[in-house]
Amino acid sequence: MGPNKSKGRRLPLLPLRGLLVYPSMVLHLDVGRDKSVRALERSMVDDHMILLCSQSEVNIEEPTEEDIYKVGTIAKVRQMLKLPNGTIRVLVEGVMRAEIVDYLPNEEFYEVSVREMPERETDDPEVDALMRSVLSQFEHYISLSKKVTPETLAAVSDIDDAGRLADVITSHLSLKIKDKQDILETIDAGERLEKLLDILNNEREVLELERKINQRVKKQMEKTQKEYYLREQMKAIQKELGEKEGRAGEVEELRGKLADSGVPDEVREKLEKEIDRLEKMPSTSAEGGVIRNYIDWLLALPWDKQTEDDLSISKAEAVLDEDHYGLEKPKERVLEYLAVQQLVKQLKGPILCLVGPPGVGKTSLARSIAKSLGRKFVRISLGGVRDEAEIRGHRRTYVGAMPGRIIQGMKTAGSNNPVFLLDEIDKMAMDFRGDPASALLEVLDPEQNGTFSDHFVEVPFSLANVMFVTTANAMHNIPRPLLDRMEVLYIPGYTELEKLQIGSRYLLAKQKKDHGLGDEQLVMSDEVLLQLIREYTRESGVRNLEQQIAAVCRKAAKHFVSLAAEENAEPLIIDAALLKEWLGPAKFRYGMAEAENQIGAVTGLAWTEVGGDTLVIEVTVMPGSGKLTLTGKLGDVMKESAQAAFSYTRSKAAELGIDTSFHEKNDIHIHIPEGAIPKDGPSAGITIATALISALTNRYVSKEVAMTGEITLRGRVLPIGGLKEKSLAAHRAGIRKVLLPKDNERDLLDIPDSIRQDMQFIPVGHMDEVLEHALLPALTEKEAGTPIL
Repeated sequence: MGPNKSKGRRLPLLPLRGLLVYPSMVLHLDVGRDKSVRALERSMVDDHMILLCSQSEVNIEEPTEEDIYKVGTIAKVRQMLKLPNGTIRVLVEGVMRAEIVDYLPNEEFYEVSVREMPERETDDPEVDALMRSVLSQFEHYISLSKKVTPETLAAVSDIDDAGRLADVITSHLSLKIKDKQDILETIDAGERLEKLLDILNNEREVLELERKINQRVKKQMEKTQKEYYLREQMKAIQKELGEKEGRAGEVEELRGKLADSGVPDEVREKLEKEIDRLEKMPSTSAEGGVIRNYIDWLLALPWDKQTEDDLSISKAEAVLDEDHYGLEKPKERVLEYLAVQQLVKQLKGPILCLVGPPGVGKTSLARSIAKSLGRKFVRISLGGVRDEAEIRGHRRTYVGAMPGRIIQGMKTAGSNNPVFLLDEIDKMAMDFRGDPASALLEVLDPEQNGTFSDHFVEVPFSLANVMFVTTANAMHNIPRPLLDRMEVLYIPGYTELEKLQIGSRYLLAKQKKDHGLGDEQLVMSDEVLLQLIREYTRESGVRNLEQQIAAVCRKAAKHFVSLAAEENAEPLIIDAALLKEWLGPAKFRYGMAEAENQIGAVTGLAWTEVGGDTLVIEVTVMPGSGKLTLTGKLGDVMKESAQAAFSYTRSKAAELGIDTSFHEKNDIHIHIPEGAIPKDGPSAGITIATALISALTNRYVSKEVAMTGEITLRGRVLPIGGLKEKSLAAHRAGIRKVLLPKDNERDLLDIPDSIRQDMQFIPVGHMDEVLEHALLPALTEKEAGTPIL
């Protein structure tokens, strides 16, 4: 059955926000909006009756007809009180439901025409059953919810009217306005109770879930509180013992280090984020250790720490000379760097590449450079490195990630301007893990290394102030792009005289000290030391020389220990006989000048990796069919030089007094002794030609002459390399006259003064000049014997 509907009635309207009033409800309202206040005032003037309707949206300040629900409650205003803040507090009592029929025109306040919806009594047993079910569910709801007091249940239980029961229970539930409005708009009491029963069932299920969640949270809270209590006890104990307080103390320590450090702003911001992450992370988390390791690395790097350069050129020169003999060009380069530093105050670190054979002191020179500048020294060996991560580091996502060796070296140095030695740069490899040589391009480029990026560190680190020194044995193994970025300083092998000075000044004193021998206990003259160099070593550097001196010192130590009973043991003087007894027979021999003038035998000069040497080129002419034989394990270039010398001799046969058909009637054999040793190079051209012409003309070659130079088919003499080493070999062999290409005259400055003063160097530009100085006057027919056919 439908509800009773009365005729329209004019009432002022009061829109409610977030609130709904049922019939029979008594409650206080605070009214502040102007239209609402005027509606209340009109109600008080008339009959104290007003319509209360809820807004569909709480946030709307000036609601329209669409924003206000159509069904509301007619209420009686019992009290009205103006508050100091301008709002009005009223006490209202709900009377009955009503539906808005129409809005009446009124600018002052909302005025509506309403249709009353009075409650209708019913004696339906089904309604009674619904009332009991609703009361039972409400009782269960009260037991689960702490928002409703038990006294409310007692008050509700005394209500006999089904509609009023539904309204009162709904008013005590924490429902949305939409759900409460649905109950208000339901006129039939039975239907209203059914909807309320569904709502109570849903609320009960939600409350039971909420209770279970609360119990779980409570257990977790109890566990957390227990851990917190134990942690606080541990902190108190640590405080008494003077220890740091766990993660909090760790974070506090890191923040203190960060405040004291001079890291750039970009790095500081990164560190602050990482420290915040560490602070929020549980102490049991494995990632915490990774973050702590990263923070420690960033804080340990020398972002703003520098050593002050000692810019005294004289002091630096003294340090370099004290540690190394010779090596003039590298020393001069370091002194130039210091001079420029004095003028400009700030200069990007140079990148030097020291290239030379093993044992010449490349690594120790880099250490001396650091010592002369007053800088820290760091060395890493690149021999066999084949992984790019060795240079740039691993990304932090990998387990056990570490920075690359460049960043590790900077941390070890503790300053951002050390001398950084990259040893054996020519011995890097490459495979599927990357190309470390390509990674070094950024490190060794002055335009890029100011923002070097390591995969682990993730923020740019400046290497601009670092003085990089690299070492290599051969340039051809260094990739071209990498070689272009470096300033190459070639360190040739030491000469005999330089080895003698190094041995007497440095190595002998060092080995005496290492073997516990006093300065006066062991005496070795320069002559004996020179014999040791010549007969027991053959190398470019002095590493083997140091080993042989160490062997002599070990023998001497044994000698003195065996004579320990004698208090006044005499100093031990090493002579040639004792040297041979201790080190055995000579291991190497070196070329000596010919004792007599020879026909068809000329002394040539050769360069090897271990220094210069002399070799005799022999030519024999025999009756035959014009066959040319070359022996002595010659390389292709030397064979071609022999062919060029032979062709030159044929072309000049008439001028030289040689039968022009000699090549048809004679076999010629050119041999270079020590046939097991490979020989190659173009510099024996004039030597072969001289020996060939000597043999064909039967003219002697002066025993005092040695020569080196490349020959052309027209007889021109072309320049060669290694003049310094070749000249020293000639001097050692007792030769006092050397013929060299005219274009090599400038290289005479590299030869020690003592050698230049003791020898005669004759520049030659053509083969005619060579023959003029090398060949002796022609023999008489009687002296010559049988002529060559």
